[in-house]
Amino acid sequence: MTSRFTAHPALTALGAVGAVGLGAAIWGIGIERYLFTIRTATAPALAPGSAPIRVLHVSDAHMAPWQHRKQDWLASLVALEPDLIVNTGDNLGHQDGLAGIRRAFAPFAGIPGVFVHGSNDVQAPAPRNPLKYFTGPSKTASEPKLLDTAALDAFFTDDLGWHDLNNTAMRQVVAGNTIDFFGVDDAHREWDELDVIPGALDSLGPAPAGASRIGVTHAPYQRVLNNFVDLAADALFAGHTHGGQVCLPGYGTLVANCDIPLKQAKGLSTWSHDGRSVPLNVSAGCGHSIYAPVRFACRPEATLLTLTARSA
Repeated sequence: MTSRFTAHPALTALGAVGAVGLGAAIWGIGIERYLFTIRTATAPALAPGSAPIRVLHVSDAHMAPWQHRKQDWLASLVALEPDLIVNTGDNLGHQDGLAGIRRAFAPFAGIPGVFVHGSNDVQAPAPRNPLKYFTGPSKTASEPKLLDTAALDAFFTDDLGWHDLNNTAMRQVVAGNTIDFFGVDDAHREWDELDVIPGALDSLGPAPAGASRIGVTHAPYQRVLNNFVDLAADALFAGHTHGGQVCLPGYGTLVANCDIPLKQAKGLSTWSHDGRSVPLNVSAGCGHSIYAPVRFACRPEATLLTLTARSA
């Protein structure tokens, strides 16, 4: 006698959903978060007559000391021969993460660069339920563990020659172009001091003819981006969002962890405010919290963005 067992359609469907979920988890945790990608783009942003500038935009490494693949990949980007490095923060992902950052960025010593802080350049990440990201921007842990921010900054400024833009401004010649850079500390933690930036820019003195302005922030909150446009920025750089980190294929970003429109939570777009429109590049970053080791439909990235002259 032969017996036959036919599964209930609901059980079959549940099994299929479970298999898809398991496959997605394996892909996101075991594969995609290691698929480091270089995104290239071009934007007319500089003053008319300016020479092009190849900008390497890196962000959100969230480095832990054991993450050698990420360190090797970041170090290899020096082969792109950028004219400028823009680092939009959250470099550290562990109390001993500076060793990995040194290994990753040491090859860039001598290449002009600027940086701002994210919260994870100051405070160590803490365990939290990742589903809470879908309910709104994340909150600070009640008693965060502090990181060695001074040592991180000293590596960037003293060893690499980069400039700290946290709530300040500076002027530098890059690839023959005079650029006034300005930036703010992490707006997600409300460490940004937008009111001091006009004075910092004024302290640079009159800009020479043909100079451009670039604004840099970790978290692309609308108040910051709007303020930067009001300050005559010609291009904007930001990170923080991780591009959503877990995205929906065919739809895109589900959360941005700030108030930027989701369609602008990663990649190159145009930010418009009060009649002005400027290029905005939001990096999806190349890392993740050690407590949320996954990326799905959102590969870890760095951007090689070529800034060109605007038409007269």
